[in-house]
Amino acid sequence: MRAAIAQAEKVKGNTYPNPPVGAVILDADGRIAGVGSTQPVGGAHAEIVALRRAAGLAAGGTAVVTLEPCNHHGRTPPCVDALLAAGVSAVVYAVADPNPEAAGGAASLLEAGLEVTGGVLADEVAGGPLREWLHRLRTGRPHVTWKFGASIDGRSAAADGSSKWITSPTARADVHRRRAAAEAIIVGTGTVFADDPTLTARPTDGTEVGRQPLRVVVGQRDIAADSRVLNDDAPTMMIRTHDPAEVLRALGDRTDIILEGGPTLAGAFLRAGLVDRILGYIAPMLLGGPITVLDSVGVRGIGDALRWRFDQVDRIGPDLLVSLVPE
Repeated sequence: MRAAIAQAEKVKGNTYPNPPVGAVILDADGRIAGVGSTQPVGGAHAEIVALRRAAGLAAGGTAVVTLEPCNHHGRTPPCVDALLAAGVSAVVYAVADPNPEAAGGAASLLEAGLEVTGGVLADEVAGGPLREWLHRLRTGRPHVTWKFGASIDGRSAAADGSSKWITSPTARADVHRRRAAAEAIIVGTGTVFADDPTLTARPTDGTEVGRQPLRVVVGQRDIAADSRVLNDDAPTMMIRTHDPAEVLRALGDRTDIILEGGPTLAGAFLRAGLVDRILGYIAPMLLGGPITVLDSVGVRGIGDALRWRFDQVDRIGPDLLVSLVPE
C-alpha cells in the first residue's frame, strides 16, 4: 500500500478534477508485477495503468489501490470490470469512495467472488494524497492551505522589510514541490507590490512540472503591467474582491489551493473560517520588530483563540515544518 501511496503522490496536481490514486498489482506469488497512477483527465485510472504494466501476471494476483475501485462508467469504463477481466483474485484498498456515482466497487467485487479488504493505511491516504479531494467532496469547496515562512518569534521579515531568506533552501524546495501539486496559489496585491513574486513551481531536484498552478491575485488595486506574476510562465487570474468566500467561488471546482498572501489576506481567510490547514516553515532565528505573519483574526482574549491541533511536525533541513488542522 505504501508503494501505491507513493504512486499517488507523484501525480498530485496533474489529475484534476479526478483524485490522485495509486495502484500496485501483485502476481499470484505476491511479487510486484505492475504499478500505476491516475492519468490526466480523460486518461486511464490507476488500476488500468497498473494492469497494463502487469499484463498476464495479474491473473490470480492482488490489486492494491489507495481508493476503492470505481463502479461507474464516466469518461472511462469502470475499474471493477477491468479487474475482473484481468482475473485478479483479491483487491485491497485504503479509502472507500465517498462519491455516490462511483461507489459500490467493493460490493461488486465481493459479489463476483473476490477477496476484498478495505481500510488498509486509510489514515495515511486520507491525510496524504487524497486529503484535498476528500475535503472537496465533504464540503463542496476547495481545500485551502495557508503556507508561511517565519522566524521562531513569528516574524515574516526583519524591521527593514528584508525577508530573503528566512527559511533554508531545503524548506524552499519543499514549497516548490507543494506548489507543483496545487491547482492554484493565492496572494494579495500587497504581496505583489512588496515582493514581485513569480508564484511558479520551480523544483530544484530535476522534477518536471506537468503544469503550473493558476496564479490568483486578490484585491481591488491595479498591479503593474510588468509584474512577474503576469508573465507567460503560468496562467493568472485577477479577482477584484476582499471577500474570501467570493475568491473561492471564482475558483470553480478546483480542489487544492495554497494561500501564500501576507498577513492581511491570511487574517481575512482565517476570520472567514476558510483555512483548512496551516503549513508553517519555522526558522531557528529571532527577528523581533513589527512585521508578523498574521494580522488580526478577531481574537480579543485567550478565550476567543482560534484553536488548532498539530497534524504533523517534521525537521526540514535546519527548519521545522509544522502542519496544523482546525481543532
